[in-house]
Amino acid sequence: MRPLPHEEPGRGTGVHPAHRGSIFLEDGRIVSQETWPGEQFVLRIAAPKCAARALPGSFVHLTCDPDVPMRRPLSIQRANAQEGWIEILYKIVGPGLRALSRRRAGDSISVLGPIGQPFRPDPKRPRALLVGGGVGIPPMVFLSEWMLDQPGRPWKPLVLMGSEIPFPFKVRPSTILVPGIPAGTIAAMPLLDGWGVPSRLASKAGFPGCYDGFVTQLADEWLGSLDAAAKVEVEVFSCGPTPMLEAMAKVAARHDVPCQVSLEEFMACAVGGCAGCTVKVNTPEGPAMKRVCVDGPVFDSRAVFG
Repeated sequence: MRPLPHEEPGRGTGVHPAHRGSIFLEDGRIVSQETWPGEQFVLRIAAPKCAARALPGSFVHLTCDPDVPMRRPLSIQRANAQEGWIEILYKIVGPGLRALSRRRAGDSISVLGPIGQPFRPDPKRPRALLVGGGVGIPPMVFLSEWMLDQPGRPWKPLVLMGSEIPFPFKVRPSTILVPGIPAGTIAAMPLLDGWGVPSRLASKAGFPGCYDGFVTQLADEWLGSLDAAAKVEVEVFSCGPTPMLEAMAKVAARHDVPCQVSLEEFMACAVGGCAGCTVKVNTPEGPAMKRVCVDGPVFDSRAVFG
């Protein structure tokens, strides 16, 4: 449904004209805020307009606190259009997110979103490998849930997550067997396990049941276990720190499978106006500077790291 004229998205927000009609400014309400080790938090916000339009890879620009003038861009972990809420996973980095961590259920919060180009899975490649590192985990959860909700469920996602601090959920052994995963790597995310989506965890911190190494190495081992016919059905999706994404892009290239990456970048306006988050991207017309906020954050890995 198109917004009414008095609800025009972006009015007074600095939203780039090309994205008016898809990015909304609304007064949200905090539903809950869970605390996890490592100064990590899972925040659920009632924001119906954003929830109705969010897609895997979308993010929001939040006002952390009335006393903190600059908004913060945070990836969406889940979105429920029927119930009108979105969920965010974040880790405290700086005073803005520390202020956000002090907010409580019932507090109002300004939400600008959903922002950004989403992941675009190819149904001809149903074996989806989702690789998230640290605060890059949320889009992988969102993408998994989205895939399950599609008619006919053409995708069969496998989610690999890496962290060097405790994971922001209660880790448990998986109930789902995954061929090609090294023996002893059994730690999983309970939420995904409950959905029937296999997941495995990687860390060099020595957490029980986790793969002892980087999550990109675990992805490399799993891809290496597949034959040529199986690899034709694989597509990789990844989000995390830039060095991790670059490593994942190299792994995908080595196994000759396509890979989409969601970039993390410092942002000021987050809606395409300031061009402060530009990155160099290879296009058919040659190298170009693209804005991570609205031209991305999702790009073909070969265009960014090729």
